[in-house]
Amino acid sequence: MRNSIEFTLFGKYALFTDPLTKLGGEKLSYQVPTYQAIKGVLESIYWKPTLIMIVDEIRVMKAIRMESKGIRPMEYGGGNTLANYTYLKDVEYQVRAHFEFNLNRPDMAYDRNEHKHHNILKRALNVGGRRDIFLGSRECQGYVEPCTFGEGESFYDGYGDIHLGTMVHGLNYPDETGRDQMEVRLWSPVMRNGIIEFIRPEQCTQVRAIANMLPKRFDPAQVESADELLAQLEVGGNP
Repeated sequence: MRNSIEFTLFGKYALFTDPLTKLGGEKLSYQVPTYQAIKGVLESIYWKPTLIMIVDEIRVMKAIRMESKGIRPMEYGGGNTLANYTYLKDVEYQVRAHFEFNLNRPDMAYDRNEHKHHNILKRALNVGGRRDIFLGSRECQGYVEPCTFGEGESFYDGYGDIHLGTMVHGLNYPDETGRDQMEVRLWSPVMRNGIIEFIRPEQCTQVRAIANMLPKRFDPAQVESADELLAQLEVGGNP
């Protein structure tokens, strides 16, 4: 696929929180990452307001296992609360994704250099991303490295279909939709032989507005274009 990358995402723990479990101060992870969580990883590898990262599919490589821990959440008003968080343990995924230009940002039109953005993205992936990778939560450090999607054995090869129920797909922000509100998307994924094929955000039929919000504006004078950034990389060697 055009402007695509494929990579392995792994870590000791992950917490892709089911929002229904937050009501009592507890947290329980979904069995698999949400679209929004993988998109966040992609934006940690390389992000520009010019681009929209699209997650195409993931492949679950290891058996889904969970572990509960007693956690003391930070309480700025004092207190000594003990909460129970249930994490995914020893996770590994293969991810296939690509980027498209954000046509809702005409102020970034000058930065639409497809070839150079793709080169920077691949270069950033090769060194583990431009920012720290987190698996759903800041205490869950993640790591990325290039791979060929579909290579290697998955625990769920030949496993058949697993219906995962209703899950959060992701969030809509006004600079991506053109609507002055934040929205949450829901969907009901099916994992087939370890692979989840994500529908695109605009294909989600269950969408709920959760807050009014205006798109963030960027001063072009303060945003490096892909040409400028790639020139710096070629001189300095940093991602």
